[in-house]
Amino acid sequence: MSALTQEKAINAFGELGKKLTNPTDILGNALYSAESANAWFTQENIKKSVLSFAAMLNEADLAIWFQSVKFSISPKKVGLILAGNIPLVGLHDVLCVLATGNIALIKLSSSDDKLIRTVIAELINIEPAFADKIEYVERLKDFDAVIATGSNNSSRYFDYYFSKVPNIIRKNRNSVAVLDGTESKADIQNLGADIFDYFGLGCRNVSKIYFPKGYDIAHLYEGIESNNQIINHFKYQNNYDYNKSIYLVNAAKHFDNGFLLLKEDESLASPLAVLYYEEYENLQDVEDKLKDKAADIQCVVTKSAINVASFDFGQSQHPKLWDYADNVNTIEFLNALN
Repeated sequence: MSALTQEKAINAFGELGKKLTNPTDILGNALYSAESANAWFTQENIKKSVLSFAAMLNEADLAIWFQSVKFSISPKKVGLILAGNIPLVGLHDVLCVLATGNIALIKLSSSDDKLIRTVIAELINIEPAFADKIEYVERLKDFDAVIATGSNNSSRYFDYYFSKVPNIIRKNRNSVAVLDGTESKADIQNLGADIFDYFGLGCRNVSKIYFPKGYDIAHLYEGIESNNQIINHFKYQNNYDYNKSIYLVNAAKHFDNGFLLLKEDESLASPLAVLYYEEYENLQDVEDKLKDKAADIQCVVTKSAINVASFDFGQSQHPKLWDYADNVNTIEFLNALN
């Protein structure tokens, strides 16, 4: 088997992108076993994630992305502790390690231990030279660097345990939307995807929204009504019912459309089936708040003229290859290892 080269990696990623346009074909039985093992991983959401990666791995974007990639002539072993909150959420880190010619030591999340294996197996089928670059592990050892994703609690453990090697430690983050009142119904419908895709479990899901003072909440609820079927998922409904009962018992002011609770709160991280909101007097105040809380925000969704990097409505779960988690450039980190 010939050695992996950058040209082979680029071609293989492009071919994988094409194959991912047919999620059912590439995943096979994993599509069903993943949902059986994790009820949050519905077939609809799995396919949605696969198609997002298919769009990401297009030839034009790969050509741009690989311009920043240095292919290692002295490969390092990079430990990857992957999250499992939404389907394939850890795949981008794996692709970054492989793109740089390094070796991925993959600690899968128990919540997503089937899908990534299946996609990586297809990548190896496309380009067998990747086989020597991938190892699945239960416990990390003999590593040169680490990329670990977890909660705020686990990140403290990661910070301590991996302090002696180069590392990227990711913590909890949330995403926000900023409305200015000029949004069309189509804008709000697209915002619904940012809120409800993957049941709102992703760090790129909008959990907090900023309204101009006096905003008509009915405009939001009308726009997202097409997402009402989400309440039919038993785990989502359990969260909705629980949070609704808490608010009712405590006489906490909130809005309710039957599948999403809206509550005024300064926090960024809302419970599942709840969207927090704040009202503002002027956009500059919102911009200042977002900059103050930048370390806790994954992405901002808006079409308002604020001086903050943002995504269009409906695009938060469709990042480009270079839209790195926590705004930490994974490729620059990996390039620096060599």
